[in-house]
Amino acid sequence: MGSRLRRSSSPEPPSGKLELPVDEWPYLDQQQLQPSRSRMVCMTCHFFRHHSGVNCIPLLTCQLHQGLLAHGEHLTHRCPNWTEDLARLRGWAPEAG
Repeated sequence: MGSRLRRSSSPEPPSGKLELPVDEWPYLDQQQLQPSRSRMVCMTCHFFRHHSGVNCIPLLTCQLHQGLLAHGEHLTHRCPNWTEDLARLRGWAPEAG
């Protein structure tokens, strides 16, 4: 019996890997981000991450756009590619199901 490849339902960044170190990513601008007054903001997006930067200052990032978010914008903005966080949709360990 041959094994079938199953495609992941989780969206991935276009390149699939990180090209530059996170601290060298550019900041996302107003052309990529739009104001949001709902729970659909960067912080609740599947692609949102935070990393420890120089002097342990947190860097807020978007893995999809490979860009940095200014502090505070992760709570009030989102991009058109906002996606529900899969851990919240499926639970903590989706591979168990």
